[in-house]
Amino acid sequence: MPSPRPLAVVTGASRGIGLELAHEFARHGHDLVVNAEDPFIEESAHTLRTTHHDAEVVAVQADLATEDGVRRLYDALPRPVDAAALNAGVGQGGTFLDAPVADQLRLIDLNVRGTTHLAYLLLSDMTARGRGGLLLTSSIASTMPGPGQPVYNATKSFVQSLAEALAEETRGSGVTVTSLMPGPTNTDFFRRAGLEGTLLARSAVDDPAKVAAQGYAALAAGRTAVVGGSPWVKAQAAVNGLLPDQVKAVAHRVFTAVSPR
Repeated sequence: MPSPRPLAVVTGASRGIGLELAHEFARHGHDLVVNAEDPFIEESAHTLRTTHHDAEVVAVQADLATEDGVRRLYDALPRPVDAAALNAGVGQGGTFLDAPVADQLRLIDLNVRGTTHLAYLLLSDMTARGRGGLLLTSSIASTMPGPGQPVYNATKSFVQSLAEALAEETRGSGVTVTSLMPGPTNTDFFRRAGLEGTLLARSAVDDPAKVAAQGYAALAAGRTAVVGGSPWVKAQAAVNGLLPDQVKAVAHRVFTAVSPR
C-alpha cells in the first residue's frame, strides 16, 4: 500500500486567505482537514475536492473560540498532522469603549486563546515525532497600536510574539514555526469587522491567493516570518519598525475612521 499523503490542517478555511492556504497545501500534495465555525466550510471543502481530485478533504465545523471547539477539531484529525495553518481569526472595528465588551472578549478567545490551545496540541505531537511545520497568521497590524480596532491589533501582537518565540524554541527539533503577516487584503474581513468605508478597507487590494502563496512558501522554507502582500505592504512593515508607537497610533486612527468617498 502506498504511504498516505501528508496531512495539513487549515483553520478559518471557509473563505479568504484560509481557503487559499488550503488550495496551496492541496496543490503541493497534502490531504486536508479544513475548519471554520460557519457552515460555508462544507461548500469550501467541496470546492477543494473538485479542484484537487487527488486530495482527501475533511471539513470540521467547530468554533475555535471555545475549548470544546478546539477539542472537536483536534479529535477529528484522522492521522498525525504534517503541517498546519492556524488562520482562524476575527476583527472588531470601533473604539475600545464603543465596541461591546462581549465582542472584544470573543475576539480574544478566538485570536489568542483558541490559537494558543490548538498550537499547543499540534506542536506537542509534531515535536514528539520530530517533524512538522506550523504557520500562524499574524498581521502587519501586530507592528502598531490600533486605535479604531485596539483589541484586534493587540491580539495579533500576541500571535506574532508567540510565533517568533515558538520558532526559537523549536529550532533544531525538526519542527518549524512561521508567522504570516498580511497587510490589508481583499477579503470579507473588513465587512465582518465593521470597517467598511474606512481608508484601511479601501487600501485592501492585495490578492488573498498571493498572500497565501507567500505564506506557504515561507513555511516550506522554514522561515520564521513573512510579510504577505505587495511591495508597498512590505515597505510599510519595514517603516513600522522605525517609527515611534505614538506616530503609528495616530496614523492607524486616521485609517480606521470612516471617511467620505
